[in-house]
Amino acid sequence: MTTERVLVRLLLLFGDQIEIVAVASPGVRAKLERYPASEIADALGVRVHDLPGARLTAEVGEDSRLSGWRFA
Repeated sequence: MTTERVLVRLLLLFGDQIEIVAVASPGVRAKLERYPASEIADALGVRVHDLPGARLTAEVGEDSRLSGWRFA
């Protein structure tokens, strides 16, 4: 099975969640989603408050859930 990676931008912290958006093609409206901020921070080895503004790549799972966070 081939794993698809997408570019994502981490936007804002909301409590223990971070709002993210996949970088979409021009003319395509991107969907905002929220993920546990600590999950992403732990995967990257950074502090939660360092996440907003980061650009990452993530793997898209069969359930469309993102994981496998890496700095872009």
